[in-house]
Amino acid sequence: MFKTRWLSGAALAGLLAASGAAQAASVSFVQPTDGATVSNPVHVVFAVDGMKIAPAGTMTDGTGHHHLLVDGKPLPKGEVIPANDKSLHFGKGQTETDLTLPPGDHTLTLQFGDGAHRSYGPGLSKTITVHVK
Repeated sequence: MFKTRWLSGAALAGLLAASGAAQAASVSFVQPTDGATVSNPVHVVFAVDGMKIAPAGTMTDGTGHHHLLVDGKPLPKGEVIPANDKSLHFGKGQTETDLTLPPGDHTLTLQFGDGAHRSYGPGLSKTITVHVK
């Protein structure tokens, strides 16, 4: 009996590892890279691992969409991500955009949020700095 329970536990652990349940979700910038010098329009491409992209309004666990904060910081988990000219929402599931930014240094923060635009927190954000010519 003990041996059977141990095998069941080992099988369950293997299934969890294979499903990716042990991996943390993350967001990243595909383009531009941190520290890049760019020209307008600035082409930005973003990605997410460990979550699925879904349109705004979709409240399924493990889903959400991107938000891009220009010269902003990651938001606490559960905080509603504002919608304004410095906080761009990609509620249709978009993974890229073109921005026009004033010359100089800027931070771009990618913040993943749920279907109600609530932040998944700093763990699902990424900030880079770019220099616009």
